[in-house]
Amino acid sequence: MAATGPFQRPVIPPIVPDGAVPAQIHSSAYRNPGQLPEGAVLVVGAGSSGVQIADELRRSGRRVLLSVGPHDRPAREYRGRDFCWWLGVLGRWDAETPPQGAEHVTIAVSGARGGHTVDFRALAADGIELVGLTASYDDGVLRFAPDLATNIALGDAKYLELLRAADEYVERNGLDLPEEPAAHVLGPDPAGVADPRLELDLAGAGVTSIVWATGFATDYSWLEVDAFDEHGRPDQRRGVSSEPGVYFLGLPWLSRRGSSFIWGVWHDARYVADHITTQRGYLAYGAGDRPGATPTAWKN
Repeated sequence: MAATGPFQRPVIPPIVPDGAVPAQIHSSAYRNPGQLPEGAVLVVGAGSSGVQIADELRRSGRRVLLSVGPHDRPAREYRGRDFCWWLGVLGRWDAETPPQGAEHVTIAVSGARGGHTVDFRALAADGIELVGLTASYDDGVLRFAPDLATNIALGDAKYLELLRAADEYVERNGLDLPEEPAAHVLGPDPAGVADPRLELDLAGAGVTSIVWATGFATDYSWLEVDAFDEHGRPDQRRGVSSEPGVYFLGLPWLSRRGSSFIWGVWHDARYVADHITTQRGYLAYGAGDRPGATPTAWKN
């Protein structure tokens, strides 16, 4: 049973060459601001890890730039209920197919200081400079895509859509949950969103560190079985692989959105366990006729 999930090998895009700045690390290796050399920090990736690291670095007194790509930023809590609960009652965890082009969506939500909703406007107000998707590097200059406003707007739209769906659920089911009209009010975009920086001279800006909060890839090099396709991906259906006796759990969209989350993996675990039990039952067929076998063993 390969239950290692999809987050096994840290991924750093081959954009900035080694030596271009004193330190480049993946978010999985980050521990605290004191770990990084003095100077400004660029955090690439605005999912949960990226925004929390950027926020901590800014609070420590660093100059911080945050590269923001496409994302989903659900309310950490709404009307007294955690967002995991809302995704459950609204059927979002059980969605069986992802939206087109959204097989993997970066989720920006914070557990820092008791947990709170990620608000890029608030991060900008605290002094973090927002830039678009990190695109390329050439001769000491890093370039960003002109997509910051679009990425912020799409994240806002998803955030508001979830709140509206939650309100409709409360009304439809007659729940006594406190209203939160203020949660629907978005402040104005920071000045840097409409006209963001598109280039950054790393040395000129004093950037000494880049933290790549750019996710992970799977790595099954340790599993020497014939259960993978030509791209190295598990050849499986709902966790049952093409190699008899080999199974997978924790993969994104194995059967539903929640398949790679602790909240939802149990659905797939039950399915795989039932499959294994059924296969063992087939193998036990006729065991009662074998020398030394008992009827009880055969029935089990």
